[in-house]
Amino acid sequence: MSEGGIGAAPVRVDGRDKVTGRARYAVEHPVDAPLHAWVVQAQVAVGQVRHVDRQSALDVPGVVAVLDAGNAPRVADAADAELMVLQGPQVSYRGQVVALVLAESLEAAREGARVLRVTYDEAPHDVQLTRDHPKLYRPGQVNPAFPADSAQGDFEAAWNGSPHRVDVRCSTPAEFNNPMEPHATTAQWDGDRLLVHDSTQGTTSVKQHLAAAFDVAEDGVRVLAPHVGGGFGAKGSARPNVVLAVMGARATGRTVKLALTRAQQFSLVGYRTPTLQRVRLAAGTDGRLTAFAHDAVEQTSTVFEFAEQTTEGTRHMYGARASRTTHRLAALDVPTPRWMRAPGEAPGMYGLETAMDELAEVTGIDPVELRIRNDTQTDPETGQPFSSRHLVECLRRGAERFGWAGRDPRPGVRRDGRWLVGTGVAAATYPVYLSASGARARRCPDGTFEVGVNATDVGTGARTVLLQVAADALGVPPECVRVDIADSDLPPAPVAGGSSGTSSWGTAVHLACRRLLEGTDEQVVVDTADVIAAQAEVSRHAFGAHFAEVRVDLDSGEVRVSRMLGVFAAGRIVNPRTARSQLLGGMVMGVSMALHESGSLDVGSGDYANANLADYHVAAHADIADLDAEWVEEVDDQLNPIGTKGIGEIGIVGSPAAVHNAVWHATGVRVRDLPITPDKLLAGLPQR
Repeated sequence: MSEGGIGAAPVRVDGRDKVTGRARYAVEHPVDAPLHAWVVQAQVAVGQVRHVDRQSALDVPGVVAVLDAGNAPRVADAADAELMVLQGPQVSYRGQVVALVLAESLEAAREGARVLRVTYDEAPHDVQLTRDHPKLYRPGQVNPAFPADSAQGDFEAAWNGSPHRVDVRCSTPAEFNNPMEPHATTAQWDGDRLLVHDSTQGTTSVKQHLAAAFDVAEDGVRVLAPHVGGGFGAKGSARPNVVLAVMGARATGRTVKLALTRAQQFSLVGYRTPTLQRVRLAAGTDGRLTAFAHDAVEQTSTVFEFAEQTTEGTRHMYGARASRTTHRLAALDVPTPRWMRAPGEAPGMYGLETAMDELAEVTGIDPVELRIRNDTQTDPETGQPFSSRHLVECLRRGAERFGWAGRDPRPGVRRDGRWLVGTGVAAATYPVYLSASGARARRCPDGTFEVGVNATDVGTGARTVLLQVAADALGVPPECVRVDIADSDLPPAPVAGGSSGTSSWGTAVHLACRRLLEGTDEQVVVDTADVIAAQAEVSRHAFGAHFAEVRVDLDSGEVRVSRMLGVFAAGRIVNPRTARSQLLGGMVMGVSMALHESGSLDVGSGDYANANLADYHVAAHADIADLDAEWVEEVDDQLNPIGTKGIGEIGIVGSPAAVHNAVWHATGVRVRDLPITPDKLLAGLPQR
């Protein structure tokens, strides 16, 4: 390892630029005389736009143009119909884009949008998800490409013949990504050449979509995303903002800047689908599972199908001779759900790991011990051996550090004044993904090196860790290497998503640098598709264990997470500093999911009533006390040349369940429908 290479903990190379304001985000890049765009959203849930009175907005000083389905540039059919903006009068959900106002100033654009008169022919809408909704169907597959259902053995026979059983129904609400930087785009045409600065998790995919949508050559489109203020999955593919900005620029011949408002984020860029889950666990007298079933009901839109893989993680977690998992979907008059940090695994592991806690209660077995007894080194779903699985080490290390030994298993017995105190545990898993990526490495005349990889740093430290990977492969100090990222002119690369970024991009960077050293060329370009095709047939997953302590106020029902510990087995850690930050960030989002976040659907209007950060609460500094994260050393040579698994999502998986289990231990009350709010707890709390 070179000094500062893999395993070192340097600070982020772009840290100073970000804290001093030198880092430029999507709408901050200086351009001459740009137009500012403001989105106009549908005020009905279902129907058709009858008329757009453009003149009502054009009368506002500074307004230059109004685009709607009657005059907007045509775009080619897209596989994602949410990107076919302003292409017809149909309204499929409240908040869908019906017009775009372009003006000389942001204020004029906003005022033009406010006064724009749009009339509709409204139709009845259906927006409420239920377990027995008449529109439920089995999707062909769930994200990204898993079978919707799976079954092994005779579940009913194993269930009926087992001495211990739990049958749990739980739910998670609609949850919204809310990255600090909203979805935003600056777009400018120069003839048939298009330059876009976009807040995206992947410039390659945005470039490909724009080229197809606007019928231009891919080499005539350049998408840049040098700094992105968070994404959490919401920026994992092109969203309406980038299409609208490019459309506005084409229609006016001017550079256009467009940034969605916080409220618009709630309907235009995706969210986590609500889930209605049923988990059944059967076990023998020794606590070992004999059967499990996990069923999930979710929603999608009528515009585009997105099926979350809610029960997929359950298929790989614990062994049993019989199992069944299902997904059912209802296409409602709602915006399309999308990826949100650990899609599927985050809500699904909440269902499984709270049910495991109830099984521990029924069997009288310690919750940590119960999980250890059900560990398996063979993937229950595929029969393949795990490339590495150190869940037991995570559980034991976490229990030791957290002070689990001697815990009184009885709920509601530990008090500190007016506070009830409890502790809980939950396990976690997340798959290891690896996608084909390109990268190039070049030897400079002065003896330094340049590396280019179309990675996107969404605040995770990708720039820093890829510099470490390059320095390590080249055997030189990091100051001898320059890494260029987030430019679609670089070799194509996958999005920053699925906890696959470092592994996918890092593999390409490692191979490009190694081949540069081995040859005589001054520049090497690689594509890792052949490496991925040659992967061994093993099951690859990261694992973890979360431990939480909560305090519940007897008078108000307020829940405080007083301390939380996560211990993970996530392959080789490239940078301990940025890794710990990532894991803690996931845990914070898990606390937020457990206690705060919930979209409040107004069935009458078909809209979420709390589409703002005043009413939709996310965990803030005051909600977070003592959090810590660590990992066990894990060497796995069956993953990729650098041995990484991915850490962006394992931190949130399981953490809401640990909080739920701790709340039950503190109070004896189980709130199975997230979030756990004071009103849900108060009815069951003992009187003082």
